[in-house]
Formats: sequence, structure tokens, C-alpha cells
Amino acid sequence: MAKRRRRRSRNSRRRRIRNAIRITLFFLIVAAIIGGIILLVSKLINKGGETGDIGSDAAIEQPAGQEEEKQGFFARLFKKKDKEQDGLFDEEGNPLATQPPEPTPTPLPEFSPYSVAGTSPSDFGLETKIEVDGSEMDASQYTAADVIDFEEGYKYTQLEGVITFRGNNFRDSPSYGTASMTEKKFDTSPWTFTVGSMQKMYGSGSWSGCGWTGQPLLVRWPESTKHIMNMRDWAKQKDGLVEAIYATMSGNIYFFDVETGQETRDHISTAFPFKGAGALDPRGYPLMYVGSGDDSPTEGKDTSHAFIISLIDGSVLYEFGKQDSFRIRGLSYFDSSALVDAETDTLIYPGESGILYLIKLNTNYDEAAGTISISPKVTKWRYKGAKNNTDGVAASDAFWLGMEDSAMIWRGHMIIADNGGHLMCIDLNTLQVKWVQDTLDDTNCTGVLTLEGEDHHPYVYMSTSFHPNWRARDTQTAPIPIWKIDAVTGERVWTNNDYNCQTIAKPNQVSGGVQGSFASGKNDLEGLIFVPVSMTEGMKGELVALNKSDGTVKWRYTFQGYPWSSPVPVYDQNGKGYIIQCTKSGYIHLFDGLTGTLLDEMNLGSNVEASPAVFDNNIVIGTRGGLIYGIKLK
Repeated sequence: MAKRRRRRSRNSRRRRIRNAIRITLFFLIVAAIIGGIILLVSKLINKGGETGDIGSDAAIEQPAGQEEEKQGFFARLFKKKDKEQDGLFDEEGNPLATQPPEPTPTPLPEFSPYSVAGTSPSDFGLETKIEVDGSEMDASQYTAADVIDFEEGYKYTQLEGVITFRGNNFRDSPSYGTASMTEKKFDTSPWTFTVGSMQKMYGSGSWSGCGWTGQPLLVRWPESTKHIMNMRDWAKQKDGLVEAIYATMSGNIYFFDVETGQETRDHISTAFPFKGAGALDPRGYPLMYVGSGDDSPTEGKDTSHAFIISLIDGSVLYEFGKQDSFRIRGLSYFDSSALVDAETDTLIYPGESGILYLIKLNTNYDEAAGTISISPKVTKWRYKGAKNNTDGVAASDAFWLGMEDSAMIWRGHMIIADNGGHLMCIDLNTLQVKWVQDTLDDTNCTGVLTLEGEDHHPYVYMSTSFHPNWRARDTQTAPIPIWKIDAVTGERVWTNNDYNCQTIAKPNQVSGGVQGSFASGKNDLEGLIFVPVSMTEGMKGELVALNKSDGTVKWRYTFQGYPWSSPVPVYDQNGKGYIIQCTKSGYIHLFDGLTGTLLDEMNLGSNVEASPAVFDNNIVIGTRGGLIYGIKLK
């Protein structure tokens, strides 16, 4: 009995297992059949949505919502449609590479300068006036119609090259690209071009070659722009052509291929000597802004002025500054290098007359048609301090008006020094002076603006010169401090007092101090500032590298001839920095920027007052002896 019960129990369990298996297989078969039906219907519906009714030659356009509703149920079942729509899968269901989200733009640091004790404009007796379209207006009532707002210097232009003095609105980029050096030497076979001279309007002698500041402009034009210019055919056809544009003291503006020295187009002749660098338009428009540094011997007294030139055909589109009735100082020289605010189409051009010109250009550029025109609207700002002289005050008794250096601009504010010992911060949108710092003397050097620290705090590095009889007799020396200045308040952060310099007054004045411009180190030179100091001991001079943090000396090098020329940093592909420096003795020097080790030098034959510009391995520099050199770094 017990055995029969156990046998029946085992048989019963087997039947239950077989029944469960049958039921499971049944449901699996049913599920497979249903899935196949669903897939078939889905494909038929999708096909119908693509081609219209079966047998129709034309597709039937479905209303936007209806098409999605028709396919949505099955698409949601298989997730294919949703996956295609969210961009994660292709049409076959394969995963796509995901794109990272667009980074949130880093907001520009605020810059709201203000004065503190010792930097208030009223402490200097500063008075200002404004003229808009020929009519004077209350200076306190002026507001720019379009807000001027410059970004960091490296964003100044999309053009490749050095398109204004020291490159941009921070004045920190006199070189462009990478110097791929292996030997760390100058090529000993440079190209040269002979520049003429011009008789001086006043006194004896001639303006010859390239003078102070005399920097060439270097640019690789877009191909589309190059082909509408009056370049020679070979220049238009040369891929990657880099053009050097050099305004010289002969009154001519020359155009060269930086690699060969071959003229890319006919030079532009004027009757005026050019000392300053001029500037190109940062938008890539074929425009050049340049002003003469003295009156013309053929045009006569008080004829110097500024030009806006079309580089499509070399024609002069506009001239300004000559015999301006708004000026206080009776001259109209333009050694400064202009800047352009691209967003507002505004030319910003300081003059030695003491007038700052803000010119709304109203540019009309049609590259396809090969035409460009402007319709300028002019705003002028002028100033006078308590110690500035006028035409009725002898120069030996008071300090000059006027601006010979090139302005630094950050956000809506311009910082510039003058011939009378003022460093001024000016709001370009209200033309109010925010602060003033005393630079002691005739200040000709262009400073450099930097953003430092995690908060990108703005600073300016600046020095001055020694004008005879203002601070000391011309037989004596005068202190030449070097300053780091807080650009927000105008306060001095530190002062280096290492230098006392002399000046030779006659027969031709040779000013001591800092005449060349500052160079701010980048990459492995990040913590250094480079300063050329003239007439430190007789005709000698120095290039000194100072620590930005405290003004202490990192290294210095003494030259037998003073350096009015500005130092130019260049960097190799690893960020290693080198410094190029020219001198009165006619030498060009190459230094290791970190140690001050002299790596190479070359004699160019005559005084070099001008400042070089560099594009990759190509240096372009002119001399007072009438030669322009193209030198390769190797």
C-alpha cells in the first residue's frame, strides 16, 4: 500500500510539471505571434507614412501632429523613434557619440575705476571740455550713443598678425605666432630695403629711415580680402602671404612680403614724415589709420594731421587734426597708434595737441563689390592740468600738453600718459576722468596693462623720461622710477627707484629714461616685466627684467648704446620665452627671457629707434640709417 501511494504521488508531480511546461510554452508561442503581428503592422504603418497610400505615385503630406500620433504608439513600444529624436541613436538604433554641452561663457571681470586720496583729478587741477559735431557741450552731460566696451587684449582682432602698436588694446602682443627655433640665432642673410628721407620742416637735417616708435604692422589678410586689394598678382596668388606695412619718416608707406622683402604693391607717397606705427582695422576691413609726426616741408607750418586710408586702392578717405580750433597746444602731431572699437565702429585716436578724437566711422564695406566708404561723426575731448603750459607759457616754466604714447583700453576705460606728467584713466562712455597719477615728467613710453590673480585684477606698468630743465638742468640727472599701478584706483603698488638718467638737450635732444615700451611676460615669462632704460650712464642703457610681484630685479643687461626701441617677447612651441632688443648702437640682440643670457646679436649698421614686430620666425625692423630688415630666427 505504501509503495502504491508513493508511486501515485510521483506520477502526480510529474503530471503537474508537464502541465506547467505546456502552459509556459503556450504563452511563449502566443507572445511571439503577437510580437510578430505588432512588428509587421508597425512597419506597414511606417511605410505608409513615408509613401502615402499603397499604389499611389505621390506621397500624402500628413499634418505635423497627425504623423507623430499615427506612429507614436509603436515607436514608443520599441523606443526607436524616441531614441532618434533625443539624438542618442541613429536610424538603425546604434548609439551616437554624445556632444558635450556648450560651456557657460565666463563673464568679463568688472572694471569700475575710481579715485582715492592722491589720485583725484581735482588734485591736479584737471579741466576738460568736449566738442560733438563741431559744437562744444557741457562735459558733465555727455553720454556715448553706443557703449564702448573692450574685452581682453587677445580678443581685440580675429586677424592674424600685429595690427597696431604692441598688437592690441592691452599693448602686450608685439609678436604673433610661434618662433620655431633650434639654433636660437639670427639668420645672417636678412633681406633689406632702402628707405629715403625727408627734409625737416624746422631746423636743419632730414627725417630718415624709421624712427621712434616706428613699428611695422604685420598681417595675413583673408584670401577674399587680399583679392580685392591693389596687390601685385603674385602677392594675391601666394598662399599664406604675410604683409608688412611700414609707415616711414620718408613720407612713404611701404608694403612687403615678410619672408622675402619683395614689395607686394606700390608704396603710398605723402608729404609728411611718419614716426608712429599707424594701425589697421581689427575687423579685417581694408583700412589704415596713421598720423604724421611733424609738419610737411612742402605743405608748410601747422599742416601735420591724421589720415584714414583705403587699402583697397590706397586712396585717402578722410583727414583730420590739422589746425584744429578746439586744441590748446598749437600743433597736431600723431605719434600714438589708434585703436578701433569694432562693436560701435569707433576710432579712438589721441593726439599730441591734447585732443582725444572719438570718431564714429559709419563704415560701409562691401567685400563682394570691392568697395569701402566712411561717413565720420567726430567727438573731441581735451584736457588741461594745473602744471600744463599753453602757447602763452614758456616751455621751461611749465609742462607740455599732449599725448605721444598709445592708449591702453580695458572695458569702457582708456588709460594714457601725457607729455606733462599725467597718467589718466578716462571713461570713454562719459568722457569723465576717473583718476590721475603723477608720472613726474614728459611721459612718452607706452605702458602695458595686465590682468593678474584669480580675480583678474587690472594693473598698469609705467615709467617716465627726463625732459631737460623741468626737474633738473640738462647737465644733471633725474630719477626715473618704474611703477606698478593699480588700474582701479591709480595708486602705486610698488616703485623701483634704481635709475637716474641724463638727457642731452643740444644740438638734437636725446631724452633719457624709458622711451621704449614695456613688455609683459607670458608662458614661462609670466611673472616678469621687461623695461628698456636709456641714458643710464652717458649714452649707455639697460634692459631690465623685473618681478611683477614686487619690482625686484630678476636680471639686467647693459648696452653701450641706449635702447629707445621696445623689447619684443617671442615664444617657441613649448612656451619658452626669448626677448629681442634693439639699440642706438645699431645692434639687435636675442636673450633668454628667463635668465638674461645673451644668445645672439647682429649689427644692423645704424641707430635703431623703431620697435620690431614679429610674425612666427620673421622679424621686421627699420633703422634711422634708411634700411628696413627682414630677419629670420633660426
